[in-house]
Amino acid sequence: MAIRVFLAGATGAIGNRLIPLLLRAGVLVFGTTRSAARGEELRSRGVEPIVVDVFDAPALTRAMTKVDPDVVIHQLTDLALIHDPTRLAEALTRNAQLRTEGTKNLVVAAVEADAHRLIAQSIAWVYAPGPEPHAEEDPLDVGATGMAAITVQGVVALEQAVLTAPQFEGIVLRYGWLYGPGTGSAVAAGSPPLHVDAAAMAAALAIDRGAPGVYNIAEPSPSVSVEKARRELSWDPDFRAQERTGRPEVTGR
Repeated sequence: MAIRVFLAGATGAIGNRLIPLLLRAGVLVFGTTRSAARGEELRSRGVEPIVVDVFDAPALTRAMTKVDPDVVIHQLTDLALIHDPTRLAEALTRNAQLRTEGTKNLVVAAVEADAHRLIAQSIAWVYAPGPEPHAEEDPLDVGATGMAAITVQGVVALEQAVLTAPQFEGIVLRYGWLYGPGTGSAVAAGSPPLHVDAAAMAAALAIDRGAPGVYNIAEPSPSVSVEKARRELSWDPDFRAQERTGRPEVTGR
């Protein structure tokens, strides 16, 4: 029987690249969007669209229990304002709210739907100052101040919600700075960097690989270690999808 995946954030940068990987693997994909028009776009790609707002907890729970997923993948972000310097604080606050409240709602819905695994997107550049490269057990920078504190608080809330729920296996993927199609940056920017295709592949692999816990997902760099993801997920940071008819296709793992 095919694995059923509830993909929250199906039309985002990673979700867009993740869909063909899942479909090629024979996964049944149910993807969320807040837009009916984008829902039809998802349907045309072979995804069952779920038009729902993650902040509407009752509607989200109803939608997820109807799908009855084996795995929930959380790729939701709110970065629409991130490139406007005059609204940076607002952008970070909105994204932190999504990580805090949106993740909480997804966790509650996943419990109600009896999902057995939840995979969530986090970030790999909020470790506390200390010896590098950072491994997953190193502390996050909970003492950050100013706008950085907004981001760290959202990340901590997301990770705690996913990792402490006893009803399912929680996996957190701490992504590096994304670049590639749909990210707004064609080349690596920020440290540690991560191509969006490699990010998507990590989520695909985590569906049925790896023990619950945290994984750094980034290109090799002095700042973070990715040996755990290589070892337990068989993840390759050099993975890239090949473009065919405008859509990414798997070229191998």
